[in-house]
Amino acid sequence: MIRRIDDSISVAPQITPEDVAEIAAAGFTAIVNNRPDDEEGGQPEGDAIRAAAEAAGLSYTAIPITHAGFSGNQVDAMVTALEAAGGPVLAYCRSGTRSCNLWALAQAKMGEHPDRLMAKAAATGYDLTGIRPMLDTLAGGR
Repeated sequence: MIRRIDDSISVAPQITPEDVAEIAAAGFTAIVNNRPDDEEGGQPEGDAIRAAAEAAGLSYTAIPITHAGFSGNQVDAMVTALEAAGGPVLAYCRSGTRSCNLWALAQAKMGEHPDRLMAKAAATGYDLTGIRPMLDTLAGGR
């Protein structure tokens, strides 16, 4: 189930290579994979989704987020992926939560106010309360 956060980003639980044609047809220009390979038995490998994305003309970026949390390098990689997308991005992980959180952290670093990020996430069913201090730090107290 794809959840649209705003015109530039949507998040989803695990996708499959077979989903990519429909994702492209829906107007997305890029896929960001926030799920490590082998996190769960039977999940599709990132390389298979990358191949399907590239065959459909979509860019693909892997920024795996583990239980260890978010790093500055991952936030920077998400900023780069969002800036390079040239259109709407679909980010996915197991449930969509890590993707939403990483998007919010990247947006805070790009200058978006944490209150607006919290509201956008809440409107799609995600609670960013746990990362609010990180959002505030990245936003520089905006």
